[in-house]
Amino acid sequence: MEAMTPHTSLSPPPRRTRGFVLLGLAVLALAGAVFVLRRPLMMSAPVCMAGRWHGCFDTFNGVVLMTLVALPLAALVVWALARRRRAAGVSGAWRMSLAEVGMVHGTVPFLWLTMMPGAGAGVVPGRLSLVPLRDLVTMGPLGIAGNLLVFASLGFFAPMRFAASASLPRILALAAGCSVLVETAQYVLRLDRVSSVDDVLINTTGAVLAALASRRWWQTSSHTSAICRAA
Repeated sequence: MEAMTPHTSLSPPPRRTRGFVLLGLAVLALAGAVFVLRRPLMMSAPVCMAGRWHGCFDTFNGVVLMTLVALPLAALVVWALARRRRAAGVSGAWRMSLAEVGMVHGTVPFLWLTMMPGAGAGVVPGRLSLVPLRDLVTMGPLGIAGNLLVFASLGFFAPMRFAASASLPRILALAAGCSVLVETAQYVLRLDRVSSVDDVLINTTGAVLAALASRRWWQTSSHTSAICRAA
């Protein structure tokens, strides 16, 4: 048996292996979430499969179910974009394509849910809550978790796609600006929802935490970004 010398070191695992491990963990997390939510999701399945608007796209369960159903289509779009870019000789084709689709697929459903009108939409006036941290008590764990996820995909994938957004202050500003726009729209459109400063704070926190999770894959080369835009 060969003895290890002081200069001998274990080589780090290949990047592809790490990618497969992360993908496997993501699949397991998604499968666990589906298992936990299987009963409420299946309650919306007949209505959604019948193509009915009411009872599907105007309910939380229905939107979540259709988001999961659309995952294979999103994966197909990632593959098509990456293949086109690789054929054009663009470096980082898979990362860029995944980031683009991930931003859209992971953000639009949450925006839809936040803009979903309440029972008194158009009748009751807009409501504001401008005292920080006052609404956290009434949100509960599920509400806080949902608000953390609203712009989490944007925070995770935007720095991977755009070098201009690859810094925590810029992600914070981007998420805060988007959240303020959403809360303002809720108030102006009189959707029977409370426009709360706490929503902005939690939305922004979720985006920043997600950005920290993807930091090792951030796009830091403006040259590569220019190539991707040209493609």
